[in-house]
Amino acid sequence: MDKVVATAVEATADVPDGASLAVGGFGLSGVPNVLIQALHERGVSGLSVVSNNCGAMDSGLAVLLAAGRITRVTGSYIGANKEFARQYLAGELEVELIPQGTLAERLRAGGTGIPAFYTPAGVGTQVADGGLPWRYDGSGGVALASPPKEVREFDGAEYVLERGIRTDYALVRAARGDRHGNLVFNKSSRNFNPLAAMAGRVTIAEVEELVEPGDIEPGAVHLPGIFVQRVVALTPEQVADKRIEQRTVSN
Repeated sequence: MDKVVATAVEATADVPDGASLAVGGFGLSGVPNVLIQALHERGVSGLSVVSNNCGAMDSGLAVLLAAGRITRVTGSYIGANKEFARQYLAGELEVELIPQGTLAERLRAGGTGIPAFYTPAGVGTQVADGGLPWRYDGSGGVALASPPKEVREFDGAEYVLERGIRTDYALVRAARGDRHGNLVFNKSSRNFNPLAAMAGRVTIAEVEELVEPGDIEPGAVHLPGIFVQRVVALTPEQVADKRIEQRTVSN
């Protein structure tokens, strides 16, 4: 039951080239930076990533993206990541953009064994009708577009069929975790980390505070250890290394 692994490099040692990853985080909050850096150091490439966004400010997944290690991104938000936009428009990166709530539910569905579900989000748009550019040809044309999806009517309203997402691995970051893999997430880092963890066949969690089994009240657990296979305890320096994308102050 003790799932603690000594280092991030050891915890990610079996992640191969071409693997699919569900990666937690919301903006720069709750991003598993140490595990991502371990993949970068190992030189893992050809990755297919499922994440709300793809990093920013040379942080998070932006590290792998800038090194050309990511070939496909499934996500909701590009933001101010100029390298992401450059690779996408240049035809170097395949991108599937998904409504944010649909992405969250696709991860949750995959993690709970639900193969597909119907949602009203995207009905009447290219999300359902197809034609969204997944990959450009580098000259302004579309090399690969999204296919149309099944649409059905329920009680007089139309809904589009969306598939659940499962990935080879998941990388997440938690505020607290015990040796059994039970995790607690802090504030907005709870948005996608639990869902990403559920979607991975092998889930690796980096935790800011490692505690003993029983130290976390059962009712306080955000993600039970059944979804987590490996736990890495961060050093104080790693815990303190947090970036702020847009600093705001008030008088």
